[in-house]
This record gives sequence, C-alpha cells and structure tokens, in this order.
Amino acid sequence: MAEIKNIFDAEGGSGQIAVERALAEVRAGRPVIVKAGRSHVLMLCVEALDERHIGAFETLGKRRARLLLPAPRLRRLGLDRTKPGAIALPSIDIARINILSLETAARIDAPVAALGRLDLAVFELVRLALVLPAVVVLPVAVRDIEGEGLVRVEAAAIEAFRRNSVRDLHIVGRAPVPLEGAPESEFVIFRGGEGLRDQVAVVVGKPDLSAPVTVRLHSACLTGDLFGSLKCDCGDQLRHTTRYMAENGGGVLLYLDQEGRGNGLSNKMRAYKLQAQGFDTYDADEVLGFDHDQRGFDFAAEMLHQIGVSRVHVMTNNPLKIAALETAGLEVVSDRRILGRVTDQNVRYLASKRDRAGHLIEVDGSPPQTGGKE
Repeated sequence: MAEIKNIFDAEGGSGQIAVERALAEVRAGRPVIVKAGRSHVLMLCVEALDERHIGAFETLGKRRARLLLPAPRLRRLGLDRTKPGAIALPSIDIARINILSLETAARIDAPVAALGRLDLAVFELVRLALVLPAVVVLPVAVRDIEGEGLVRVEAAAIEAFRRNSVRDLHIVGRAPVPLEGAPESEFVIFRGGEGLRDQVAVVVGKPDLSAPVTVRLHSACLTGDLFGSLKCDCGDQLRHTTRYMAENGGGVLLYLDQEGRGNGLSNKMRAYKLQAQGFDTYDADEVLGFDHDQRGFDFAAEMLHQIGVSRVHVMTNNPLKIAALETAGLEVVSDRRILGRVTDQNVRYLASKRDRAGHLIEVDGSPPQTGGKE
C-alpha cells in the first residue's frame, strides 16, 4: 500500500485526484471544502443554491457567509473593478443572491471586499468546472465539518491543476476516420488539458512534419459545428478548414473542448438568452461574470508537440491563438484567415469579435486571405 501511495503522491498526483473529485462535486451541485493550512472554507455555487442549504449555512456561519463575484460581474453592478470581490451575506437570502449574481439591471447594494488566497482558489475551481462564476463561501472550523463526508481539496492543488494537466496530457487512442472533403483523416484522442475532458487532433492527409504544417485550433461549438446554427460561423470554419488541408498538403486540426470561449455549454446558453434580449456576445458574457475569453491554449500546443509539429501555418482570425502558439515555443511561419458565411443572425457577432476582441476579419466584404506573416 505504501508503494501505491507513493505513486499517487509523486509530482502532485494526489492533489490532482483531489481536484478532479472536487470538480465532480461542484458540477453535481454539492458543497466542497477548500483549505490552506488551518484555514477552511465551505463553497457552494450559486446555481446549485436552494432552500435545503440555508439552514446548514446559517448554523455553521453565524452570519459570516459571503458572495464571491468576478470583476466583470462587479462592473455590471456599477463598480470600477479589475479584480473579483466578496459581498457580506448577513443571511442566506436566495432572492438577493440571485439578483446580485444574474439580474441584468441589478446594482451593488453593499461594500465589496478583496479576496484572499482561498477565495481565489475557489474561483479557479469554479472556472475549471464550467459553472456560473458566482459562489457562496463560508469560513468553517474543522470540528464543524467532521463526519460530513465533504470532499476537501488544497488551494495549492487547485492552483497547480492546469499546469499539471498539461504535463499529464497523453494520447489514449487513434484511428482513421474518413471525412467529407477530407477522406484521408485520422483522429488522435488526448486525455488531459483542462478539467476531465478529452481533446481531439484531426490529422488530415499526410502532412510533412519536417516542414511547417497547416494547423487550426478549433474550439468546440455544439450549436454551430453539429446543428448548423446561424448565430456563428464555427461550422463553416470547421468544414472549410479540413477541406482546405486535404487539398493543400494536409494539416492538423485541434478540436478542443472549450465550448462558449471556455465558459461551458450551460453558460453559453445563458449568454444566448441574453443575446436574444439585445446584448452582444461579450456584454452577455460580462453580465454572467466572464471575461471576453476564458480559454487557454497551452495544452493545445502540447498536443502539437506530441504529434511532432514544431513549425506551423496557422489558420485563424484570432491573434490570441497566434500569440499562444508562439509563447509555447512553436514557430508560427504564417497565418491565414478562415471565415464562413455572413448571415443576418451572425453579422453582429462577427462585428463584435472584430471590434471588441481584435479578430482579423472583415464583415462587410470578403475576408483577407492572408495575415501579415505570409
């Protein structure tokens, strides 16, 4: 048994396991204990909060509960904030909490305090779990939670989780999968990255790995990729990319589980509902507490390294992806634009990406075919 424990403890293994268990609990709507040294906080996401929790929180808390909100949400509440903050909860008033967390016309109603290390670790856990970034936290004593069966996780393990996940990324399967327009394709499945999700590299044709390889980092879009949503251009980009690679010497398309710019599918639907009320894509995300882009691409670069790609022609409109690949040690030889149909339903979305996030696209005319490096 000692040898098994040593394996799990090596290089943060036990910490990774604890975070993975905590992520499962958060996504299931159950409370989790986050700790550092002798300090412990009980956390529960607002989207899971209901009447069952009020008595437990007030028994443990003695009026010490707080609502943690991210900076974008605090700005929507009328504050000039660049960092997340905490609002005191004299009582667990679900109506008030929901207003502060979600209402579009809400305004701040109490002072906002800065967050400590445990609070910031809670936010990182919530981000990894892809739930709404609004959390009720409560400082607790160990004696008050003994025997409750709650999952406990160290703040340090949460802080190291993404870094360790990139290190642990590995191939778990691969097979040929003929695609329409790209019949000679292979799917390579990686386990790791962020959260507990698998990632896919689609190797189209037979790219020469000793030369620069055409590459696209494509974040999954269920609505656009699978159902042909008219609200975005993602499905067109996906299919145009594989066809282009098949006709131009092959390439690698990374299909990354980063729905809704890294916010997750449920939050993407919340944002879509706000867009239907008149908000643009970025304002909708800010109402929910998200920055313009929650994604990281360090694990995508590691996927390319493991396939044997070191120099790339990248197909993207997003300068953040170009910079991320360069930061990860890949040589970006050129960049090429890829844009789908402009529709009445997506023209505002495309214009917002251009104007507010610096995407290199032209909405009113044909997109440029090459970037400045080509």
